[in-house]
Amino acid sequence: MKKKDNLQKYNNLSIEYPYFIYESYSISINNDSLNIEFLFNLADKYFFKPTLKFPKKDLFSTDKLSDTKINNIVFNIGMIELVSYWKAACPPKIIIKPNFLNTEQTKWWKKLYFNGLGEFFYLNNLSPDIENFVEIISDSENKLTKQTYKTINNVIVPIGGGKDSIVSLKLLLNSGKKILPFVLNPGKASMEIIEAAGFSRENIIEVQRTIHPQLLELNELGFLNGHTPFSALLAFISVLSAILTDCKNIALSNESSANEATISNTNINHQYSKSYEFEKDFRFYVNKYITEDINYFSFLRPLNELQIGKLFSGFSEYFNIFRSCNTGSKTGIWCGKCPKCLFTYIILSPFISQSKLFSIFNKNLLDDKKLLPVFNQLIGKEKTKPFECIGTIDEINAALCRTIQKINFNNLPFLLEYYKNSELFNKYNKTDFNLLLKKYNQENFINREFEKVIK
Repeated sequence: MKKKDNLQKYNNLSIEYPYFIYESYSISINNDSLNIEFLFNLADKYFFKPTLKFPKKDLFSTDKLSDTKINNIVFNIGMIELVSYWKAACPPKIIIKPNFLNTEQTKWWKKLYFNGLGEFFYLNNLSPDIENFVEIISDSENKLTKQTYKTINNVIVPIGGGKDSIVSLKLLLNSGKKILPFVLNPGKASMEIIEAAGFSRENIIEVQRTIHPQLLELNELGFLNGHTPFSALLAFISVLSAILTDCKNIALSNESSANEATISNTNINHQYSKSYEFEKDFRFYVNKYITEDINYFSFLRPLNELQIGKLFSGFSEYFNIFRSCNTGSKTGIWCGKCPKCLFTYIILSPFISQSKLFSIFNKNLLDDKKLLPVFNQLIGKEKTKPFECIGTIDEINAALCRTIQKINFNNLPFLLEYYKNSELFNKYNKTDFNLLLKKYNQENFINREFEKVIK
């Protein structure tokens, strides 16, 4: 479908579906699990009931398994969960029925929705403004109170299938603190990483999230679809996980590179909810409205992707099990065709031999001519970077120059030969690569005890 048709669809849908209601949420606890269900209403025509399930383990503090202790955070999880359903028709009004939101909270949520949906708006050719794209109406007088929790100085580490969370996990395991791996809808790669680090299934936090099938049906019917701020949802669910386990710290693996816009000279960033700006806003919101007893921060924020790649290159036991590819992380493969696969190959090339990379990816991605369009996006020859969690244009170019310096100039794979003959090679080949490996981004929320570990 053409982009202009999406704009017309957006206008038509917002008229046909003038409001979206966050009706309610429910919490139930049985012998096996903590279960949460939300109820969302699209203009009294479609109803959605997404769920979260926390299988009960000895890790959980029994006194936290009560409505009163987790009511506040569960409501707020619903506030971020709803955006996945709202975006199907983008109704001009969101009505919040369960609890009251003050003006500051309403403004906070509007900012998150707007920036977190930046990619969605862009790819659907929509140009809303932050003030008028939606009105959030609080239809309740029930005010939630901030909670106090007794926490222990342990660390929750969310685990995906990629290299970044492996670096965090390995470094923090040497910190002397108790580590609790956390996985949402665990895939093959994430579970193998956790097992390789020495954890049994009983010693990790698992959460199962279901998307209501009705949403997938609307996608098939041609309603609007696209990227939502998944990492923001993960952030709120990780806070509930910390509350349930008396855990003080949540250590994310978002690096400084996540701050770069996907579309140059705009605020449109595929990784908005991994950015420093979101982290700052999220910490403020949690501390003011949920609890002051949880410390949410990104452990890798001081580092860039090159530094993380170098650190990861020292953990060879994970080479054959990590998967950064969104297509293959659940099934345990590298698709070898997407921007994430090519980026990962490039960023590791200065530190891991080409023969070893070939054995990891089952092909030399730098010798695949079909990847040239993606390659041009990665190196900054196009206006738009790929909408993926990747490093900055400067880091990618620096990695390519370093790799060319390592390899025999007379026998370069196709993409490196192409790059060597470009103006970008002449520009970036003067970069002090070692200086990039010594950088330390001061915009972070790492306290002194964790700073010692990262440094």
